[in-house]
Amino acid sequence: MNIMELVQPANLHKRSAYSFNTWFTWLTIVGTIVNASGLFLPILEPDGALYATIAKNMALTGDYVKLMFEGNDWLDKPHFPFWITAFSFKLFGINSFAYKFPGLLFWLAGAWYTYAFANKLYNKQTAQWAVLIYISVEHLILSNNDVRAEPYLTGLMIGAAHYYYLAYKNNKWKHYIVGSLLLAFAIMTKGIFIGCMVMAGFVIEWTIKKEWKQFLNYRWSVSMLLVLLFIMPELISLYLQFDQHPEKLVFGQHKVSGIRFFFWDSQFGRFFNTGPIKGTGSKLFYVHTLLWAFLPWSVILFVMVGASIKNFKTTLSATGNYVCGGIGIAGFLVFSLSRFQLPHYLNILYPFFAIIVANWLLNLKNKPLLKTVTYSQHILFFLLFGACISLALVMRLPYAIPAIVILAAFATAITLIFSGNGLQHILARSFAVIMVVNLFLNTLFYPALFKYQSGNEAAAFLNKQIQHPVHMFNDVSAEYAFQFYYEGSIKKIDPHELNDLQNDIVVYTSKEKTDALQHMGYQVRIIRSFPHFHISQVTGRFLNVNTREKALDYFVIATIQPGMLALAL
Repeated sequence: MNIMELVQPANLHKRSAYSFNTWFTWLTIVGTIVNASGLFLPILEPDGALYATIAKNMALTGDYVKLMFEGNDWLDKPHFPFWITAFSFKLFGINSFAYKFPGLLFWLAGAWYTYAFANKLYNKQTAQWAVLIYISVEHLILSNNDVRAEPYLTGLMIGAAHYYYLAYKNNKWKHYIVGSLLLAFAIMTKGIFIGCMVMAGFVIEWTIKKEWKQFLNYRWSVSMLLVLLFIMPELISLYLQFDQHPEKLVFGQHKVSGIRFFFWDSQFGRFFNTGPIKGTGSKLFYVHTLLWAFLPWSVILFVMVGASIKNFKTTLSATGNYVCGGIGIAGFLVFSLSRFQLPHYLNILYPFFAIIVANWLLNLKNKPLLKTVTYSQHILFFLLFGACISLALVMRLPYAIPAIVILAAFATAITLIFSGNGLQHILARSFAVIMVVNLFLNTLFYPALFKYQSGNEAAAFLNKQIQHPVHMFNDVSAEYAFQFYYEGSIKKIDPHELNDLQNDIVVYTSKEKTDALQHMGYQVRIIRSFPHFHISQVTGRFLNVNTREKALDYFVIATIQPGMLALAL
């Protein structure tokens, strides 16, 4: 068998009763279902629950200008995803599904634009595999459960790049306008850096190809003006909430400009570490992030990058297209050089990585590299199944033994269905195993974890009771899930206000806090205690059932009576 036979759809067709197009359709459906399998799970702390609470406040008050949290002005992220989420709450009610569903729709739009962009750049087969890679990237699947701004950004950024590419090739106003609109939505989701990354890909393309006339094309200047026009709702909202009120205290300062924060401090300030929100980052942070976040394709990505060292331009784009590679490289460098780093920041680059990797794989003719890809994906296949089995045993998950049997059955079925040794079969097995892994996570692993996210557990308990106003202490870390899921009113209170109480109050706070209050002499009655752990940052000690208790804190629902008992009594 020659090398080209390995990469042709016919190689799959020879061992299957169905065409590759049929397999593509069914794999896409399966991938979409798995990505949607976390829609009804609770919202994860901290960021997701925080954003959901802010959007909940927006929907309940009808104030779509101000971003508010705990009665305070909130200046960190732009408005667009909060507007969309608040609209979803109005449509579906205030619940987990309504929070996550819009993000899934934008992620699906990202899949569509990944296909359209790859098909325009290369061909249908590359577009199909780019989509399959996109919908199976591990961190994108996780982000459809732990929804923040990234699912919105992922769809908007690849969409803007797609329409701008059509504008670049066809020079039609409709493509400039739609591209500018999507880019404006992306900027109103994350900030001005998004626009810089998208345009960097085109600047790299034009520079390599010496298409200097593009820099003089006035339509690009008009497009940037259109972006500025389209983001006016964001700028007006920021002006009304912050710039018009210099007396407000934000980030511990007065006279804080929301517009300046949007254009500079939120993005460039974080990049140069000069803004009010600072971080400490490593230049290699995103290198090791990719190892797990881009599974099951991360090894292939690193092999591709390694192969590109000798012939960078050819590997970047085998057919002379540099936009995807330019956006991917520019974005990766910007994030790596920034001092403020979080793993999910890379999500917006994965559609472009998917297109690059798909094109590289389907043009791969180097036998040693083909063997490397084959062996690495074989090993990864068994490692991922082994990881799920180990997790079920170490955590002593409910139905662990039936789950292990089902995992083994899935492994056998995948091996039989995609039994060929061609590259298409190997990639299909990689796709299938990551689907099984995430189905395991969303149906067994996360439901077990959420028992330790005390906020939603406490809210569910109280919602079944008579809904009294519940107090939370200002000096105890905010638990956003409780504030989102509790259907009654929540009041913030300072500990020194306890001496002025006239009646009993109900509090939701840490066990450590109630212990301290009892030690001080306050009359505290614990109603119910809830194990507490930030499950978005699991540790080995927490996962191991034998050491989990040492990793846990506890939050409680308690009543506090007026006055203080004298310690002497």
